[in-house]
Amino acid sequence: MHVAEPPPLSELIAEFPTETVVDAVTTLTPGRPERQPDRYLHWDKLRHLEHPRGFGAREWWLRTKLARLADTRVLPLTGPDGLEFTYCLPDQILKHLHRIDQRLAGKISMDGVITSEREARGRFLVNSRMEEAIRSSQLEGATTSRQVAQEMLRSGREPEDRGERMIANNYRAMQFMREEMGDRLTPERILDLHRILTEGTLDDPEAAGRIQRPGEPRVGVFYRDEDPLPVHRPPPAELLPERMRMLCEFANEGDEGERFVPPVVRAILVHFWLAYDHPFLDGNGRTARILFTWAMRTRGYWLAEYLSISRLLRAAPAQYARAFLETETDDGDTTYFLLHQLGVIEGAIEDLDEYLDRKTAEQRDVKRMLDDVDGLNGRQIVLLTHAIKHPDHAYTFAGHARSHRVTHETARADLGGLAERGLLTRHRRGRSYTFEPAPDLPERLRKSVA
Repeated sequence: MHVAEPPPLSELIAEFPTETVVDAVTTLTPGRPERQPDRYLHWDKLRHLEHPRGFGAREWWLRTKLARLADTRVLPLTGPDGLEFTYCLPDQILKHLHRIDQRLAGKISMDGVITSEREARGRFLVNSRMEEAIRSSQLEGATTSRQVAQEMLRSGREPEDRGERMIANNYRAMQFMREEMGDRLTPERILDLHRILTEGTLDDPEAAGRIQRPGEPRVGVFYRDEDPLPVHRPPPAELLPERMRMLCEFANEGDEGERFVPPVVRAILVHFWLAYDHPFLDGNGRTARILFTWAMRTRGYWLAEYLSISRLLRAAPAQYARAFLETETDDGDTTYFLLHQLGVIEGAIEDLDEYLDRKTAEQRDVKRMLDDVDGLNGRQIVLLTHAIKHPDHAYTFAGHARSHRVTHETARADLGGLAERGLLTRHRRGRSYTFEPAPDLPERLRKSVA
């Protein structure tokens, strides 16, 4: 992949008459270069478009860059050559942020019921969390099918190959992120996260949980495995410890300091920073995406954990690579990367909305269907209604007996009968059994009625 580098601003200022530069400066509209109020174009695209007011491509780029300078914010991230990375907040980004704020923080409504984070974990969103673990690993080369991966995660069985191991690791890493990483990021926590993600999947097992060392061949970033040259060369290994410390410092910054960074922007930039430094032999992308989710969660966007961002990245890898290259080639302007990621987040939110709508419809259908299924007693109907809402719940003879105040034998008959119908799956746990909802429980109920 190739992205044309823009002409340097200093070169353009020297190229045009002083009155042209003065006119460009005095007519600045921050964040809204002439004739493109809703577009933040890179030189590689802008140079091919029709130019306004008779400007040539170079003069239009001069005016565009000067307009952006008025809205530029400097980040603590620098390149190995000292280049300061920056970002802008054009209207396009502000619109994205407003919509994401509305959707990802607080509570969600389903079928008239307000669902909190605690309720969501055990109800409709468990599949979404599995989906991201699967898609994130597939993005990095896991070839295990989605159906097999879901079966493995639901049953708790041991992975059978490298692809399954990657997916199981990713799922475990997300649990680690949620339950153990805490609210402050440290280099040690990043290394712990990477170790969980890559355990048992690397050609060099010792590379799990450690950054690359000076003297080792530095990993490069390739758009395609067969490409002869990398699209990105990360900083030297000797700089990595200090850069990771600075990344953590940036991730932990509060909103009360002199530099306010919108929380969603900060989370995306944490992702970008880790991906730019590429400190690990492998697993950098998976680590960066979970750090993004951590940064969103710690600032109140708890629903971000249930977004399947990796599915959209996998569907259009060239757009991700282009956003990265546009940032690198245009003086470290991360606005291009921000716009790409914000679009991906909104796409993932739309997917989540569709999923929740589908689950809401399923719940209504199941309530109607349960009344029509022959041979079910009242206790079994109550259990199946609960199972539809809590697809990751496990039922036991003792628990069922306590809930309905029946004997152990009656509980065995209730759960055993549902397992024989294929509505629950039976798992041996030592000397006893547990029962879980069948993965396709709504569909099985429909067939029972048909």
